[in-house]
Amino acid sequence: MQEKIQQLKEQLLQELEQIKEAQAVIDLQEKYFSKKGLFTTLSKDLKDVADDIRPKVGALLHDVKTQLQADVAQKLSTYGDVLKTSFQDAWIDTSIATPDYKLGNIHPMSVMMQELEDAFSAMGFMTLDGPEIESDYYNFEALNMPSWHPARDSQDTFYVDSKGKCPWVMRTHTSGVQVRAMQKYGAPLRMVAHGRVYRNEATDITHDHTFHQIEGLLIDKNISVAHLIGTLQELISTVYKKDVKIRLRPGYFPFVEPGFELDMYSDELGWVEIGGAGMVHPHVITAGGLDPNEYQGFAFGMGVTRLLMLKYKISDIRLLSSADIRFLQQF
Repeated sequence: MQEKIQQLKEQLLQELEQIKEAQAVIDLQEKYFSKKGLFTTLSKDLKDVADDIRPKVGALLHDVKTQLQADVAQKLSTYGDVLKTSFQDAWIDTSIATPDYKLGNIHPMSVMMQELEDAFSAMGFMTLDGPEIESDYYNFEALNMPSWHPARDSQDTFYVDSKGKCPWVMRTHTSGVQVRAMQKYGAPLRMVAHGRVYRNEATDITHDHTFHQIEGLLIDKNISVAHLIGTLQELISTVYKKDVKIRLRPGYFPFVEPGFELDMYSDELGWVEIGGAGMVHPHVITAGGLDPNEYQGFAFGMGVTRLLMLKYKISDIRLLSSADIRFLQQF
């Protein structure tokens, strides 16, 4: 043990003699005197020394370590000016005023989404999410649109190569979350789902291949069209912060029966279609694992983009994906 102490001492002094910069001294301190340093490791070996000489060896180790620490500190002091200069170069005056930075704006789509969530939450609806790459089953089959159904043509989408297995698609609507929610939560159920959807219909300044949609579903006993109208009237009036006229026109959607086109009245444009709605088709309720003879429900879906454009009088849908700060700062 005494030989190890002497060897370690000579090793340290030899390395210390060759040092030419302050950082090397600091590294040497870490190597020999830190919690995992060589002297610390050697101290742990004292337990293996014979009892009769352990005090003597311990005292020797302490004296050598103390002297060497002093030698290292002395060496480091010779670089004091260098360290002082480096600290001065790195010093930052935190009292100096920083230049004014312009913060970004919350995107109007995010604002509208939050307003819709708040409106639905006040009516007792929970907000759910679903996959944007959806299976053909949840996007079409479970919503009463089998492979031969002509309604699929109106929702031309982007198919994902599945190598011969069940096809996957970029979802054309958020309606697929309806069936998932019924399967998971059962009834009664109040839920909304929102997010990006994809359709191959970017043909003019009012349509895009990627847009945001929000979908609502209520399943319970003794539900009628009257409940649907009341819910939609409350939703639209809350979002636009004023009484807004709405109307339902007969319309066909495979997953509801009866189905309606939902219109709202705009002072500038007159009646404008904003979505679709209806009473949930029994086949959809069955796909959700519920008995259509016991439960009824209504569903509705609308493009958040259209609601946003009407509220803020945006004429070109492409502005919403332009990232033009001048456009975003208006909101």
